[in-house]
Order: sequence, then C-alpha cells, then structure tokens
Amino acid sequence: MSAPRPIAFLDARLIDPAAERESRGGLLVVDGKIAALGPRVTRQTIPDDARRIDCGGDVVSPGLIDMRAFIGEPGAEHRETIASASAAAAAGGVTTMVARPDTSPPVDDPAVVDFILRRARDTAKVQVLPTAALTKGLEGREIAEIGLLAEAGAVAFSDGPHSVANARTMRLALMYARDFGALVMHACEDRDLVGEGVMAEGERASRLGLAGIPREAETIVLERDLRLVALTGARYHAALVSNTLSLEAIARARAAGVGVTCGVSINNLTLNENDVGDYRTFLKLNPPLRSEDERLALVDALADGLIDVIVSDHDPQDVETKRLPFGEAAAGAIGVETMLSASLRLVVSGRISLPRLIRAMTLRPAEILGLPSGRLTLGAPADLVRFDPDAAYVLDPATLHSRCRNTPFDEARLEGKVKLTLVAGRVAHE
Repeated sequence: MSAPRPIAFLDARLIDPAAERESRGGLLVVDGKIAALGPRVTRQTIPDDARRIDCGGDVVSPGLIDMRAFIGEPGAEHRETIASASAAAAAGGVTTMVARPDTSPPVDDPAVVDFILRRARDTAKVQVLPTAALTKGLEGREIAEIGLLAEAGAVAFSDGPHSVANARTMRLALMYARDFGALVMHACEDRDLVGEGVMAEGERASRLGLAGIPREAETIVLERDLRLVALTGARYHAALVSNTLSLEAIARARAAGVGVTCGVSINNLTLNENDVGDYRTFLKLNPPLRSEDERLALVDALADGLIDVIVSDHDPQDVETKRLPFGEAAAGAIGVETMLSASLRLVVSGRISLPRLIRAMTLRPAEILGLPSGRLTLGAPADLVRFDPDAAYVLDPATLHSRCRNTPFDEARLEGKVKLTLVAGRVAHE
C-alpha cells in the first residue's frame, strides 16, 4: 500500500495530553506519523504536495482510545460488526477500539483472536484490538491460555460483563497474568448481591417500583480484587467504577502502593438516575446510573486523576431486547460515536479542563495498554481527530453508524462535531 499524502493542519488548537497543555499552531503528518507541530508549521514551511487543512481554531488532538466496547463479530453480527462499529468509532473521533471478549464463540482461543485481527485488517476503519477471555468460556472456573492468547495479539484479559466469582480462581488468573506481563481488566459485580435489581438502589428505584442494586455489589468485588492484586503483583485495571465506595477503595489501594488503574463509563459521568424518567429502557445500564451526588464525585475523581480512563462502554442492543418493560429489557447502550460530544459537557460545566479530559481518552489508555498512540509528539502515529468543541447539534439516532440505535442521548443537545479522523495518517472519517 502506498504511503498516504502528507497532511498539514493549520491554525489549530493543539491539545497535548502529556503536558495537559493547549497551544495554537499547526501539525504536519508525513508517512503516517507526526512530522512537525507547533507555531512553525505554516503554509510557508509545509511540503508543496501536502494537503492543507485550515482548522480555523478547531481542536486537533490525538485520536481517542476506547478501552471497552462490544463488537458483535463473531456471532452477534445482528447487533454490530467490526465494519459498523469502526465506522461509528471513526465518526466519533475514536481511532482505537478495544473489543470485549464475550462474543460467540468467546475469545478464549488464539484462533478467535486471529479472526478478529484479520477481520479488522480487512473491514475496519480504525484499529480494533481484542480483549481475550480470562477464563475458558467466560465461565469463571478454568483459567484461559493467557500466554498463547497474548502471543496471538490479545492486549488484555477480561470475562467481559462478568466477574470471576471464585476468589481462588481470580488469584490464579492474576498470578498467570503477572507471569506473562498481561493486563487484567475486570468488571466488578457480585451477581448474587445484584439479584433481581435493575437500577441503582435508593429512593428513585422505590418510587418507580423497581428492584434496586446496592453500591456494595460493585465495591465488594473490587475490594477483594485489590487485595488479590496486592498479594500477586499483577497488572490490574478496574474496567468500570461508578460510586464513591469504589473510589475510596481505589484511593486506599494506591496509598498503600498498589499500582491499579480504573475506568468510568461516559454514561455514569454525564447522566444520573433521574434520566431514567418514566422507565426509559435506553437508560437501563450496567453499572446502573446513580444519584447526582455520585455522578459529581466521579467527575471530581476524573479531574483529580483518581479515575484514569473514560470508556464508551459501547453495547448495542436490538429492538427485541430493548422494547420491553424496564425490568425485562437488556442493559446496555451504544456510545462510541457520542463519547466525545457527551464528555464535552464536563468542560462546558467548568468541572474539568479540556486537556485533562482528552488525556483520559488518549494518553492514559495508551499508557495502560502499552500503545505508541495517544500522544501529540514528533514521531508518534498520526492517529488524530479534528473537532469543533463549540458546534452544537441535536442527536438524531438515525444518523448514527452503529447497527443499533439504543443511545441514551436520543434527541439530546450535544456539542462537539468531529470533522476529520485520521488513522496512521489516512482519512477514516471526514
């Protein structure tokens, strides 16, 4: 494949997530990498054959890295395919997606890892990286072949939406992962404590007559994991934290020297339990939406650096599983295409700076996953997004690229239009 034509972004707001700094200037892409950036990149200094893009003050930043997304292939192509998910990602400024392992068959065999990587090479507009199963069949009993799966190209290990319930099995999984230098990304949830719960426990659930889920269902498993991580020394990332009890547990572990990281869903950062309204099933999520006080605590933890990463938690559900009574509907929402716009609400409200926000969706996931992208530095891969953070629009689900339409931001007013997405210097969306 021939090298892409050089591209020069001129008069842009450059966001450097490493320095958490914003500056005005230009950026030059040559041979799929960042070749120059800063005030010296002007019309007079760029190559004659470069495509010139006058940004007019639009933001140019590293492309977003989404560490948690469900992609249907193999086995659930009616919900999403690698092609449709990657088109949605590119339209939302996401240049790397990390796919969950709960496909059919699950990603517990090197052949499935290879299938996903090959399909992504053939059909994806962005980089798609597979997460492999932590246990065989995602059943929480027998450890998967972590070494072989990592060798095949898995970037992390998880049982998808499930927690490993058995503490001994989890300890063994962490020990094996440590020996291979592998990252464990665990979703913390005690299914027995969740029981029949369908939304966050509290006054709102009681008023709606819905069974509640206590915060402890998440935090008990998280606290167990943190002690096992301290015992084993494994690399551990709490995939989704959603309440103050979990934040306190993470803070205590870090104060004790345990090197753990954590992520938060864009839904829990920008929505609360009141958004459920009159049983809106598109707002039935896992973790559930919580009180406004809990949401604000998550935003503050992100601003303070206690939360490392924002994820879309992209989870397409078809009409048959969503147009049901709230208690019977499937949990989950699409989100990869709206993650950037939704997150900009936090900047508009003044609770977080734009560079800190971008850091949580670029540099921090890249560091945790060991990727060279997510940076605005010379020689870094030209995975970039240009967007206007002030461009307002009302979301029409019919315009989204996902195969499903279960967005919690249906007809919501959002800000932040993605105008161009580059992956390795090639246009993925414009």
